[in-house]
Amino acid sequence: MTLPFDITPFKNANPKEVRELIRKGEWTHPTSGMCLSHVQANMIVLPKDWAYDFLVFAQRNPKPCPILDVTEPGDGEARLIAPGSDVRTDIPRYRIWKDGVLVDEPTDASKYWNDDLVAFLIGCSFSFEGAMVEAGIPIRHMDMCCNVPMYITNVQCKPAGRFSGPTVVSMRPIKFAQVPKAVMATGRFPAVHGAPIHIGDPAAIGIKDINKPEFGDAVEIREGEVPVFWACGVTPQAAVMQSKPPFAITHAPGHMFIGDPKDADYAVL
Repeated sequence: MTLPFDITPFKNANPKEVRELIRKGEWTHPTSGMCLSHVQANMIVLPKDWAYDFLVFAQRNPKPCPILDVTEPGDGEARLIAPGSDVRTDIPRYRIWKDGVLVDEPTDASKYWNDDLVAFLIGCSFSFEGAMVEAGIPIRHMDMCCNVPMYITNVQCKPAGRFSGPTVVSMRPIKFAQVPKAVMATGRFPAVHGAPIHIGDPAAIGIKDINKPEFGDAVEIREGEVPVFWACGVTPQAAVMQSKPPFAITHAPGHMFIGDPKDADYAVL
């Protein structure tokens, strides 16, 4: 599936300018490949009463849920990674959840906001794609102008308080000979999921059909390529579906918050 958008004009764009574009509703598509070399983030917003449980959940599951920033209750500004930003408007598309059920997918979450809400910004694998490109590893969903495929696995997260759920993974087809290079390129970025958690057989982690992702779009896996799976920041959405908090806001899968720091700021040498 090829989607009708082109990130080429935004590959080297300034994150603040892109956030302003998103805030105006002029970009509502996935963000992979935009502002290359700048960090991108998943988001989950919860009532303050649920925030501590999620914080512990993230601490116990750092691979899928590496926290980059946390807002003050009721405050929409991600002060650490994007001063002057507004998490209610600066993501291309949101998901609104009530009791674990998806009820809306707006491009502006302002009308759902209240002073009791806390936002968590979580590392995203889109952040290390720049390092993969620099290493000469093609990114299939970028080439196809579509969203990255994401799958719910049978790998259970460690529960915390009221939160539990399965790990979600993103997948990128990699030429077999380039897999070690992909592992090394991404392993330097533990704050944005780091190295893959699985390589090869999808069935081994509970994926029944590689061509039917639960989130995002299916991509071609060509001869000589192997599917490589990274922990994914959509994991909190799977936890929301299982744990059923009374209310939550998340990003729509693939539609990320773009921060100011460089990917290199999170690299471990």
